Amino acid sequence: MVERNTGLEWEVPFTVLEANEQYYVFESQLDQLEIGKGLVWDVYLIIHAKQAVSPDEQQHENASSEDDFDEGEAAEEETSTETDNDSVIENDSEEEPETEETFEEYGIIEKKYRMRTKHAFLELGAVVHPETKQAITPYTTNKGNLSFKVHDRGTLIKVESAELDKRGNVTIEGFYFSPFSDENEALEKALVIRGPEGFEELAIPFVTLTRKDLNPYYQEQQPYVAMGFKALLPVKEFCNMDENSTFRLYFKWKDEEEAASDQEDRAYPLQLLSFKRRIHKSIIINMNNRKKKVSLITRKKTRSLVIKVVEYSLLQELKKKVRRTITKVKQHKKTKKAYMVAFKMAGYLPVKKNLVMFESFLGKQYSCNPRAIYEYLKENRPDLELVWSVDGRSISKFENADIPYAKRFSIKWLFKMARARYWVTNSRMPLWIPKAKHTVYFQTWHGTPLKRLAADMDEVHMPGTNTKKYKANFHKESSKWDYLLSPNAYSTEIFRRAFNFQKEVVEVGYPRNDVLYTKNNPDDIKDLKEKLQLPQDKKVILYAPTWRDDQFYGKGRYKFDLELDLLQLKDKFGEDYVIVLRMHYLVAENFDLSPYEGFVFDFSYHGDINELYLVSDIMITDYSSVFFDYANLKRPMLFFVYDIDSYRDKLRGFYFDFETYAPGPLVKTTDEVISAIEKIESDGFEIQSEIFDDFYERFCYLESGQSSHKAVQKVF
Repeated sequence: MVERNTGLEWEVPFTVLEANEQYYVFESQLDQLEIGKGLVWDVYLIIHAKQAVSPDEQQHENASSEDDFDEGEAAEEETSTETDNDSVIENDSEEEPETEETFEEYGIIEKKYRMRTKHAFLELGAVVHPETKQAITPYTTNKGNLSFKVHDRGTLIKVESAELDKRGNVTIEGFYFSPFSDENEALEKALVIRGPEGFEELAIPFVTLTRKDLNPYYQEQQPYVAMGFKALLPVKEFCNMDENSTFRLYFKWKDEEEAASDQEDRAYPLQLLSFKRRIHKSIIINMNNRKKKVSLITRKKTRSLVIKVVEYSLLQELKKKVRRTITKVKQHKKTKKAYMVAFKMAGYLPVKKNLVMFESFLGKQYSCNPRAIYEYLKENRPDLELVWSVDGRSISKFENADIPYAKRFSIKWLFKMARARYWVTNSRMPLWIPKAKHTVYFQTWHGTPLKRLAADMDEVHMPGTNTKKYKANFHKESSKWDYLLSPNAYSTEIFRRAFNFQKEVVEVGYPRNDVLYTKNNPDDIKDLKEKLQLPQDKKVILYAPTWRDDQFYGKGRYKFDLELDLLQLKDKFGEDYVIVLRMHYLVAENFDLSPYEGFVFDFSYHGDINELYLVSDIMITDYSSVFFDYANLKRPMLFFVYDIDSYRDKLRGFYFDFETYAPGPLVKTTDEVISAIEKIESDGFEIQSEIFDDFYERFCYLESGQSSHKAVQKVF
């Protein structure tokens, strides 16, 4: 069992019931307590077998593998699974990794197979976790594989078929149930359709059916029975709108207790069964003497049903068809291979000696050390052509800021990257990219190492790879680097060992932290507060915690229990302070901060965290590495570590002894936070700590506001 988000692996014992030369029949019981530790579990079968494969053959096979198409290292600051369809090389974000072959040693082969299933209604085998009371639901993925998901209370609604006829009528059939018996008995059910702003939610009548055909798929003694439903939606009756519109279908459940409260109804989107082929049906109908295109589709990732109504134009339809054809051609394997060959050939073209290519976190951001170096060069080296490599989904940020860019994996990007004199990036590049002899690759990295890196990792628990292969790929990439930026001697020692880097380390501090020295003055801070619309007459507490990968609501929606009592802090400090929240983007939207209006400000999506550092008088964090950067300001820090007892085990893979050498007090309750802030006030916001002084001397001694200048002088 491999947890899809964290890579956690769990080996499950099984009993062989029957076997011959062609097949095995086996039985296994899953430990519900173990499965409750993850969010989505994918099931694999690993077979070790003897095979006469020489090391040379193995090397040849590995060199031609599809891994050459990987995008590089996923940035910790920002991750995304969506696909940029206009890219030439960028991978589709597969829900499951492909079957993996790994050669551990000569003559022994390890094959890792995704376990497949032809079971049509696995969801009906859902059970309730005995301790967390969450549902554990098996299901068949859209690729026909077996997985398990762990989720909170709620109903399972599945669509088996959806048809759109020529008259614009949508017929939907499916079933619904809840693994929680009280939800089946007490809840009132309704099928509704929701549209754009101004569209009033519309109830759709449906017929409830008894589904005896589902009886064979239930677990023994389970407390529920699934009910079938069938609904007819006349699209013309609710889609007669002037503007293009999107409508979504939901199943609503509500009980008497919720009806008497202010809670909203529980609404669950109608989702197509995962193993069913995605629906994409369209018709052209007349509405008020105008042609409309009505489409019934299922979303790629969520598989939820959507009805779209748009103005019909033959010309636009032809353009879409051409674009789809071009996209298919771009994504074809032969096109990708041709693109790789073209990149390599372009590297033989004359070098553009003044061209510098920048990239931050796989082209998704304008940030970090590449940004600082770019801004320094822009001001001091007008002779250079400075261009950013940008992910297709982030182009608007660069266009709005009038920053020169080339779309990642476009033809323009190919020629600029291949002919550039310099590459400046803070994360790994795709393995398949060949570096021309004339190119200088400046790897700036993106932080003082806290968690173990690359060759220092004892084990790699990531789907689709293994420890040996991960380290080999990392070394293959790091061998292309010509210079590696380091913020201090501590990092240099780790970088050289972990990255197996033998070339020159530029140990000058991090350019991204220059602003913490050059802008750390009353005038600039006043201007920043005005820009951020923060009160000038109050002090600022920045709360910037990390997220917990074992707490979640669903994929990409992580739970964060705000143990910090904001109301208690408001009562105590509301007259003199405001709090700025910098939550991780995966959890920020889950907070309702309206009760703290005027006291708590949410800057979780603010682009430049350095601006938040500068305006803050105190920072509260936990295990986030932001404290390495904030320490440059020599301002007080608190570490609100209410869950340190459970988190401690996760620190075994860290370089830094956090509990002993954290540059500030560790507190576990809001009362302790208040006491610590009062202590800071009584000390006049001065840090009086040998631990902090030692921390600063160890990690920040090279930072002085001149790191960009020193890095440029060394490399350029």
